[in-house]
Amino acid sequence: MSKSKAALLRADQAMGLTTMPKVSPLPQPLPQPLPQSLRPDQHAPTTATRGGSLSLPNTLPANQQLCAHTSIVQRHAALEALHQRHDRECAHCTTATGHSQTVFGEGSPVSRIMFIGEAPGETEDQIGRPFVGRSGEKLIGMINAMGLQREDVYIANVLKSHPLANKTPLQGAIDACGPYLIEQILLIRPEVLVTLGGPATKLLLGTDVGITQLRGIWASWTPPEGHGNPIPVMPTFHPAYLLRNYTEKTRGEVWSDLQAVMKHLGMPPK
Repeated sequence: MSKSKAALLRADQAMGLTTMPKVSPLPQPLPQPLPQSLRPDQHAPTTATRGGSLSLPNTLPANQQLCAHTSIVQRHAALEALHQRHDRECAHCTTATGHSQTVFGEGSPVSRIMFIGEAPGETEDQIGRPFVGRSGEKLIGMINAMGLQREDVYIANVLKSHPLANKTPLQGAIDACGPYLIEQILLIRPEVLVTLGGPATKLLLGTDVGITQLRGIWASWTPPEGHGNPIPVMPTFHPAYLLRNYTEKTRGEVWSDLQAVMKHLGMPPK
């Protein structure tokens, strides 16, 4: 097989076009009792500043401590508490008019990988789950190609509500809704963040550089002071972009990005 055909085959596998073998389950931290001081209801509202720089109040417990003391069930409870608070308080989603319900996020609360997209699409808005439309099918194919299942990872968006007319999120909406994504990250504490497309990448990296220049290059997201160490970020194309530009080049680029994540986590190569 030529190198070109081999590269295309690997790209097709990354897009979920062939059956990929499963790998052993990812190691999970042992459940620990949750201290009284780290109950989910102790979280305080988040704040945001213009330009993509998001901050959290000092009253939020350090996530290093949270991860060391919470079980899967307790972290699920913390995420659900955050979900309910978002739906009550988010300055963007409580006033937006282009959605029928919020789409908070789903997956393993102790996942090593967190995929972050832009905003729910029309199908996601109807069902109430992230990435379940055509883009979702493509993302799940990518995840399966890594040897994982949807439930092994955590999937979320910058915005929790479907934008009116499916438009690209404006900075004001990102400033208002983005801090809740930051809290999701702090609760899950993944080992790698995979940003899907420009808006998610620009938010976490605090940059205006386009995704075509950023994809495939390791970066780092630094949590608010006192909330743990930086988390590696791998920017890649959004699945919707792949659907519009399903070429050998873009498929190969995304598969290369996913392989870099797998190598970083010590996962078996594909």
